[in-house]
Amino acid sequence: MYVGRELIGHMRYIISKFPAMSVMGPRQSGKSSLIKNEFSDFAYFNLEDIQLRELVASDIKGFLANNGQKIAIDEAQNLPELFSYVQLAVDNDPDKRIILSGSQSFLLHEKIAQSLAGRIGITRLLPFSVKELKAGRFETSDLAQLIFTGGYPRIYDQNINPIHFYPNYIQTYVERDLRTLSNIGDLTLFDAFVRLCAGRVGQIINYSSMANDLGVSLNTIKNWISILKTSFIAFELKPYYRNFSKRTVKSGKLYFYDTGLVCSLLGMTDKSQYQTHFLKGGLFENFVIVEVLKHFYNQVKEPKLYFWQDSNKNEVDCIVEVDGNTFSFEIKAGATWNKDFAKYLIKWNDLTGFDAAKSAVVYGGSEEIVISGVRFLPWFNFLKQFEIS
Repeated sequence: MYVGRELIGHMRYIISKFPAMSVMGPRQSGKSSLIKNEFSDFAYFNLEDIQLRELVASDIKGFLANNGQKIAIDEAQNLPELFSYVQLAVDNDPDKRIILSGSQSFLLHEKIAQSLAGRIGITRLLPFSVKELKAGRFETSDLAQLIFTGGYPRIYDQNINPIHFYPNYIQTYVERDLRTLSNIGDLTLFDAFVRLCAGRVGQIINYSSMANDLGVSLNTIKNWISILKTSFIAFELKPYYRNFSKRTVKSGKLYFYDTGLVCSLLGMTDKSQYQTHFLKGGLFENFVIVEVLKHFYNQVKEPKLYFWQDSNKNEVDCIVEVDGNTFSFEIKAGATWNKDFAKYLIKWNDLTGFDAAKSAVVYGGSEEIVISGVRFLPWFNFLKQFEIS
C-alpha cells in the first residue's frame, strides 16, 4: 500500500523550476516508491542494478540523451561520474528534467556540488512523520509504540514487526553500504561502534571516551561518525553559536534519524521497555527533534538546529532558527507536567532576550498549559509552535 508524502507538492514545484532535483534520505525511507508513484511520467532507472550501472557507465552521455526528456535515476551515488554529465545534459537541453535519488548525501562531495550549482533543487525524505502516519490512518496515539516502531514506511506498508525489520536493516547497512563509503576493516567493531552511539543518544559526543571504549584512534571515531551522517543514519546537533557565555559547551550531540533503529540497536524487543529504559529521556528527545526536522524538510526548508548548555548544566534541548525566527524547546519525557521543567527555558529567555512566546516545553503528556509564562505542549501537537508569525 502506497501512502502519499507531505513533500510531494513541493517536489512538483521544484522540478518545474529547476532542471534537476535531488531526493536524498535514509535507505527504505520511501524515495523509490514516491518517485515511481508520483513521477510516473519519468523514465525510472535504479543504479543498484549492477548490470544497468555498467551499461550506463559505458555511455553516460548517450544514456541521458536517449531516454526522453524526463529521467529519474535512483541510487545515483553509485555512479559519481554521472553528475558532470547531468550538468551537460540540462545545460544543452532547457526542457530536460532529471531526478537524482540516493541514500547517501552525494551533494557533500565538492565536485558534485560545483557541477550542479544553480541547476538542482534539493529535497530530503525522512521516514514517516507523525502527521504522515495520521494521513495514512495508522495508529499514532501510543507514544511508546511510535518510538519503538519508528517511521520506516515498509514496516507499516507490509505490517512488519520492528524486531524483524531492524536487525535485517542494520545488517544490510553494515555489510553493503559501508563498504562503499569507507575502507572499514573490522565490520564487527564498527557494529559495536554504532550500538555504542545508540547508547549515548542525546548526550554530548565524547570522542576520546568512545575511542577508549572501542580501542581505536580518535580520528577513526570521527571518520565513523562522518559515515553515519553521510548515509543518513545519524546527525549531529551543534551547540548554539552565539557567545552569551564563554563557559558554554563546545561539542555536539548525536541523534539518529529514526528512533525505531535506536531501540533495536539498544536491544529492545517490546514497546513496554521504553517506559523503564535508562535512555527514555534521550529517546523521547530524539523523537521530538526528528519530528522538527521532518516538519521543515517536508516543506523544503533548511532549519538550523542547535542545543545550548553552559558549564553549570543549564540547558535548552533544541533551538531552531528558520525564516528569521528563533524557537526554543525544553524536551521532557514525563507524562505529568512539572513547573521545574520550565526553569532552564526561563533562564534562556532572560539571557537571550528572545521572544518567550516562541519557546515551549514539549513533554510526554496530553495537557496544554502555561506555567510562569512558558507553554507546555503535548508531544502530539507541539509543532503548532511554528505557526506563530
